[in-house]
Amino acid sequence: MRWGRFSGSSSGRARSLIVRVTICDVGPRDGLQNEPETLAPAVRAELVNRLAAAGLPRVETASFVRADTVPQMAGAEEVVAAIERRVGTEYSGLALNDKGYERLAATGLDRVNFTLAVTDSFTRRNANQSVEEAAAAAAAVIERATLPVTLTLSVAFGCPFEGRVDPGMVAELAARFPSAEVVLADTIGVATPRQVHDLVERTHAPGVHLHNTRNTGYANAVAALEAGATLFDASCGGLGGCPYAPLATGNIATEDLVYIFEGEGVETGVNLDALIETSLWLESLLGHRLEGQVYRAGAWAGD
Repeated sequence: MRWGRFSGSSSGRARSLIVRVTICDVGPRDGLQNEPETLAPAVRAELVNRLAAAGLPRVETASFVRADTVPQMAGAEEVVAAIERRVGTEYSGLALNDKGYERLAATGLDRVNFTLAVTDSFTRRNANQSVEEAAAAAAAVIERATLPVTLTLSVAFGCPFEGRVDPGMVAELAARFPSAEVVLADTIGVATPRQVHDLVERTHAPGVHLHNTRNTGYANAVAALEAGATLFDASCGGLGGCPYAPLATGNIATEDLVYIFEGEGVETGVNLDALIETSLWLESLLGHRLEGQVYRAGAWAGD
């Protein structure tokens, strides 16, 4: 199978033959942090365990931030302590500064995710910093980190305060962090497939974090795949959003993404039936319908 529908682009960098991808389920962190109900650490750990048992190669388990700013993420250390480690699954966590990194590293997690917004307005409203100050803080954490680092560039396609984002600015920022695994985030769900393809191709970013706010998330995932992305953030049941970005609803649902990729012959290593059961379990806990489609419709057994 060959991926390269946009191969007419001037760079000629359409990648060929991507047959396996890594899906990181961000539901236990990015998904639950946007829920009005706070789940106990033991329940959040059970969600992590269920996702790992379904074959997710990476799970974002917790956020090491102040509990008064994101109460849904309180007790991160308790969550990690209750995880039943599974061979084949990498467990990551979010840190926003040195203190968060120290807390995360002490738990024995496998990877740290650091988030850097690409616009001054977003960064100042949420971290009281300029992009340059935030980039310097990110560089400091990356330099001292003994763990693998994923750097998520948030609002990479559009900002709720500044509008459309210059792709050149994103590319320049991504190039500053060659030792980090860069993920391009469509934080408010405004990107379209051509934009996603072009930015992935331009930056060589291996990963994307997509939202389905305007029903473009899955088309964007395929476009990213065609441009060469191999790492895809998604959230079980389509949970989540961003508490710091107005109307940033709807991460793409992990089971929907698995259904698309496996149907197209791209290996994910994920057991779709087990993943559907996890989303149904989570729906019962939260008491409301989730945004995903496949967990409600079920996997299709037809030829």
